[in-house]
Amino acid sequence: MPQYQELPCGGQVLDIDTALKDGILGAALEPGDAGAGDAGKQPVELKKMMDELDAAGDGGGDEAVPAVFICPISLEPMVDPVTLCTGQTYERANISRWLALGHRTCPTTMQELWDDALTPNATLRQLIAAWFSRRYTRFKKRSADFHGRAADLVHGLRGTAVPRRQPLKGQARVAALRELRNLAATHQSVTKAIAEAGGVALLTSLLGPFTSHAVGTEAVAILVSGVTLDADAKAVLMQPAKVSLVVDMLNEGAVDTKINCVRLIRILMDERGFRPETVASLSLLVGVMRLIRDKRHPEGVVAGLELLNSICAVHRPARSMIVSIGAVPQLVELLPELATECVEPALDILDALSAVPEGRMALKDCPRTIPNAVRLLMRVSEACTRRALSMLWTVCRMAPEDCAPAAVEAGLAAKLLLVIQSGCAPELKQKASELLKLCRLNYTDTLFISKCKLTRTIQ
Repeated sequence: MPQYQELPCGGQVLDIDTALKDGILGAALEPGDAGAGDAGKQPVELKKMMDELDAAGDGGGDEAVPAVFICPISLEPMVDPVTLCTGQTYERANISRWLALGHRTCPTTMQELWDDALTPNATLRQLIAAWFSRRYTRFKKRSADFHGRAADLVHGLRGTAVPRRQPLKGQARVAALRELRNLAATHQSVTKAIAEAGGVALLTSLLGPFTSHAVGTEAVAILVSGVTLDADAKAVLMQPAKVSLVVDMLNEGAVDTKINCVRLIRILMDERGFRPETVASLSLLVGVMRLIRDKRHPEGVVAGLELLNSICAVHRPARSMIVSIGAVPQLVELLPELATECVEPALDILDALSAVPEGRMALKDCPRTIPNAVRLLMRVSEACTRRALSMLWTVCRMAPEDCAPAAVEAGLAAKLLLVIQSGCAPELKQKASELLKLCRLNYTDTLFISKCKLTRTIQ
């Protein structure tokens, strides 16, 4: 069959089946793939099909989406392609929005439109549907294979495989867990198959006093990969012996293991029956702070800050323990080097620690508290400005004769004036005004005014 078919009127149209078979729009069809003739019969709508492939990270598989399928406006595959009088094709919703804005030109060629009619491009839509149907069919086949393999691995680990065998032990167990972890990390839908095969109960049972480091590492990695943990599983994981094992891995494991352990503890803290005293462990807190200080691994910094923030929120007695391990000066020193998304949780932790006397004293005694807090005013967000201002208020109230002049020297006066004149919340402006008065009371008037002018000129 030719790739182009002659029409009675003398024109030509691209034959969809042959185009796909010959691979001119990607790889050729394989036995069992959905062809163009089945495109209209697919039970899954085209948009839903695209969304499912995209969510799975398999929008084009190992081949790029053909450029002719891409809308020039959104740079996304088209679902309802329409053609302008200029011959250019767009997604209907995108070009309709362009025309609704009053444009009377073609977005691609910038030619003036002599007709704003939108002509459905049925041929292209069939090509798109056929191409994505083929990808979807292959994706579903691979998913079924992955799900089956994951279930087989779980049954092998549990000893419930058919024919029945003893549960895997030693290196065979580690190898099976590693393969299961890789499947869960690569294909998110596999986590459901793991749960349905009884994998959650298996993984929680593997975390025991005699668990090897290798087995525990793989088990924790799978548990935080997206597997749904029911209330019973969480209750088992919250047993002191299992928490102790996770804490040991947090302190002794590789970075990935540390991050997974922190994430698992964070998941358990969201459970209604969680006991706050579970996290009142110096070993746990020290391990979390080590992870936060390791700036080479941003994911670990984020995970560590989230957990430490949660601990401060749910267990007030733990705040004194956190202060006792030197967390305040360590966090203050890190503030200028943290990524933007990490600054706010770090300030939240410092604010929570300042609620205990030891925390306030540690803030005052840290030489970098004032300059680092001043630097954050009006920098990241209003929430960060509020937290930084609270820190400065705390230390200046504790030792106004020493801290207030040091704050002014660091440029606080000019920053406070910026806060007062900004569009920040009224209570924030009020706090800035009160701190400004405190600084002025403890600083020579002439020097205070000149310092404000000098700092604002420099900025």
